[in-house]
Amino acid sequence: MCDVVGLIDDDPSKAHLILQGKRVLGQGASLAAMVRKYAVKRILIAIPSASGPQLVRILQYALDAGVEYKMVPGLGYLIQGEELGKQIREVAVEDLLGRTAVQLDQEIIRERIQGKVVMVTGAAGSIGSELCRQIAYFHPLALIGFDEAETPLFHLNRELEKDFSDIVFHPEIGSITRPDALRRVMQRYQPTILYHAAAYKHVPMMERHVFSAVENNIFGTWHVATAAIQNGVEDFVMISTDKAVRPTSMMGATKRVAELVIRALQEESKTRFVAVRFGNVLGSNGSVVPIFKEQIAGGGPVTVTHPEITRYFMTIPEAAQLVLQAFSIGKGGEVFVLDMGEPVKIVDLARDLILLSGLQPDRDIKIAFSGLRPGEKLFEELNLSDEQLVPTTHSKIASFISPFSPDPNKIKAQLRALQWIVDKQDVGHLILLLKDMIPDYSPDARLLKFPCPPSTVRVDLPVPQFQMDKRTSLKAAGSSI
Repeated sequence: MCDVVGLIDDDPSKAHLILQGKRVLGQGASLAAMVRKYAVKRILIAIPSASGPQLVRILQYALDAGVEYKMVPGLGYLIQGEELGKQIREVAVEDLLGRTAVQLDQEIIRERIQGKVVMVTGAAGSIGSELCRQIAYFHPLALIGFDEAETPLFHLNRELEKDFSDIVFHPEIGSITRPDALRRVMQRYQPTILYHAAAYKHVPMMERHVFSAVENNIFGTWHVATAAIQNGVEDFVMISTDKAVRPTSMMGATKRVAELVIRALQEESKTRFVAVRFGNVLGSNGSVVPIFKEQIAGGGPVTVTHPEITRYFMTIPEAAQLVLQAFSIGKGGEVFVLDMGEPVKIVDLARDLILLSGLQPDRDIKIAFSGLRPGEKLFEELNLSDEQLVPTTHSKIASFISPFSPDPNKIKAQLRALQWIVDKQDVGHLILLLKDMIPDYSPDARLLKFPCPPSTVRVDLPVPQFQMDKRTSLKAAGSSI
């Protein structure tokens, strides 16, 4: 039981007003004095519409006053039948983004998903698992989770069995680089809808393992897409990234080629292919937030690559919901982009997380700058200069119209050449071919400094004109180009 001693509000016109017997004692700047005067133990932040900067300012007032702070949910989020006290929660990093909740057209999504067999690749990952949770809400006939990570898939299976006991979930272990495994799963369950979330995504790691990036992000997408076509999948949704726009990393370049692959396949198949681009998601595996939290728990320093680096952020549930909404309005061939709000300076995010931990940036926890990593940009973009931004029926989703459509035959020839290069482990020719496929690709000069066979540094050679014969075709049966 707690006793409310008064209210704090920055609106001068509300000074000394009385609400249900409790007086407005002053503005936020006077919080420390009010805490001392009335022996306040905790403040409750009841401003659900507060922007990120506003909330940070309130946290700073609370820290300066040395008082505990909690969030009160907005009226729209209160759970009926639950006491308000039980719904008061800790302030989360998501609150600092100041993002409003996504409003979905749930009926359209339900019409597309309910009673259908849905498959998700990369189902055990951050986005893939949230997609499974969101899809389960719309009652598919069955849900197939495909992933090579056994333990996370095991935990997802247990979670869905507990929370969605009426949904049939099939956890399937396999790699998207294995066409035979994909073919067996699709032949067994005959999915109507497929969400392709499996990908290698860590920029510095993929700069060191360029051929793994190509095999997984490009050829893996090709294998999933062609298996989908062969098994009558009606809708194919690929999760892409803002790093595919004017890429400077191997991860971004391979995801951009994956976009070209599915757009080329759209030209000659009945399957509806769409891609959805978005930026970083808070709390995803390997993202900056859990890394910063770990560094803060260890006493610092918190490492940021550059004082001016910015990124787009959204929450995992928001990203998954908007992917489902984009799918519901896609007709085939579109590249959708989600409204990511304003880009966030990573150093500000680091400072905010330190504040959330009840500590002071630069005093209790130091921030150190380590320099941009290979393939990393100071800022990300969501569309190409030649892509026309077109609004959709949803305010948080736009689509791009490109002035050209990829030539399926040219893409296939380039993929044959790409397979030859992967077989030879030739970094130099890999860069040249990717540059030919993506003229705005700007590879990091450090890419050639990583350990690789001596012959791979010959970037002065032109990309050879590969013959389309057995030596250069893909080895996997059912996935030849």
